[in-house]
Amino acid sequence: MNITKAIIPVAGWGTRMLPITKAIEKSMLPVGTRPVVDYVVQDVLKAGIKDIYFIVGEQSAQIQNYYRSNIQLNDYLRATGKNDKLSLVAPLEGVSIHFIAQPSTGGYGTSIPVGLASEYIAEDESAVVIMGDQFFWRTDGGSNTADLISLVESHNVSAGLYGNPVPDEDVSKFGIIEKDQDDHFVRIVEKPSREDAPSNLNNSSFYVFDKTIFELARTLPANPARGEFEVTDAINAYVVDGGKIVVGTVSGDYMECGSPEGWLQANNAIASN
Repeated sequence: MNITKAIIPVAGWGTRMLPITKAIEKSMLPVGTRPVVDYVVQDVLKAGIKDIYFIVGEQSAQIQNYYRSNIQLNDYLRATGKNDKLSLVAPLEGVSIHFIAQPSTGGYGTSIPVGLASEYIAEDESAVVIMGDQFFWRTDGGSNTADLISLVESHNVSAGLYGNPVPDEDVSKFGIIEKDQDDHFVRIVEKPSREDAPSNLNNSSFYVFDKTIFELARTLPANPARGEFEVTDAINAYVVDGGKIVVGTVSGDYMECGSPEGWLQANNAIASN
């Protein structure tokens, strides 16, 4: 399986991080000296991804500025003898970056950006989908993207997803993944009791999707219980129709950067490394 595309949704307003997200896009909040989303980007690059599609808000400009060349800054660095800094601000080499605007009106939910990307996915193609406001910090130099692609290939399927382990006493706070004896996805159990939890794997929002799942995300109605367009509904529909999705366990420490507590924890972790 030759997966060359990554879809990274980053259009959220980041309301849990207001007021700072009034001026700074949620995915551009700094963790160490890099924005949150760049930890995701660096992970997919290690897997050989050549095309990155950011699903951005209509007001977005900061991600575009971060990944393009800044001529004035480059001139300043050269003029002040700081040429060693040029590599830190250089555009990504050998990678095509695309920006797809998500309308600010209409439906809301995790399946909206996935559906918007569907037209860029061929009928026989799979692509990586990773939410851009979180990442998994690894100190071994590995790539979770590369590992998930390998897992999908080893199971001879075209789709996969990651779960991240949570403490048993916390499973009632999350949507917990149930899988069968072959590590294939069965369902997500929302906030089960400790006794009823089928595993301790929380959905990591880290996926390999094939064209069918992208199309389900584009066409399925909003979840009737919550009124949002949820990518888990597309996953469930795919499995009900006979599709196989392999489940893996993600490596690294979970850095949830959409809340003040999570963002602070991520910065402390990166600073200590």
